[in-house]
Amino acid sequence: MSLVHHRRWLSRLQNLHSQKKQILFFCTTNHNKKHTQALPPPIRVALTESAGRGVFATRRIGAGDLIHTAKPILTHPSLSVLDTVCYFCLRKIASSSSCFQDHTAVFCSEECKEKSKAFYDVERRADWSTFDEYCRSQGLKYPLLVKRLACMIISGAASADSIEILQPASLSPEMIIEMEEAFTLLRSSFKNAHILDEQMTFLNKQWYINVLARIRINAFRIELAGGSYKDLLALAAASVEAEAAVGNAIYMLPSFYNHDCDPNAHVVWIDSADARLKALCDVEEGEELRICYIDTSMARDARQTLLAQGFGFQCSCLRCSSGE
Repeated sequence: MSLVHHRRWLSRLQNLHSQKKQILFFCTTNHNKKHTQALPPPIRVALTESAGRGVFATRRIGAGDLIHTAKPILTHPSLSVLDTVCYFCLRKIASSSSCFQDHTAVFCSEECKEKSKAFYDVERRADWSTFDEYCRSQGLKYPLLVKRLACMIISGAASADSIEILQPASLSPEMIIEMEEAFTLLRSSFKNAHILDEQMTFLNKQWYINVLARIRINAFRIELAGGSYKDLLALAAASVEAEAAVGNAIYMLPSFYNHDCDPNAHVVWIDSADARLKALCDVEEGEELRICYIDTSMARDARQTLLAQGFGFQCSCLRCSSGE
């Protein structure tokens, strides 16, 4: 069952362009012209009536159209596939002869190996076996993204407030307590690697909790289609088992898309963590673009439970409200 199976429940929103307070405008660039020319922006980020920020179409977008692409600002491969995907872009590596190795990490190209220096020169100085084993045994994936961000900050490639703009999850006292052990292991790994205290002034418990709260509801689980659109549709209806993913990633613009169980857009990954946002149906100018955070083929109660536990909200989209 694919994402396009469900009929559209969402009625067209009229005149949103003039009614909503605009936050950001985005435009595409035509690189085929001799002189670079800015094209009309297809989307804008603005405030919604009930879901905070959202992404709206600034012109009509046809079904199947590419809305925009997005490169991740943060990635980390799943621990179960470290030997078979690029440590930077999460591209699958066919064989050992086609990869570029550096210490214990493998890369798909010299370019990815070079770009990884933003975090890997710091990361390779520490022993992460205890931290990684804790994450593996507890089924945790988001602390791995925090680790990579911390390495980027220490190396000077990122600032401590890099993802502050993203919406944080609501964390219960119990959830915060559960985060403490991973934080202790993370900081200890850096300390044991003789990272200077002045390089870790940001790395306190409050910073860790704030970052993890944002990663928790903004991280995308990366499943690669392998190049075939038929494979792509099959992946859209795949289960949400962690083992099916090659890793997780954080994006800036895609994180502003709100959820709907009957979405009009979706995110696809062909062969790496570079994301493509595509329209699932015709979208009118001013209409909000929404994606589904989970598998749309799930029953209503299962969707509600997963969204509440994983993302901290109760879905009230038209599909859920109708009981479907």
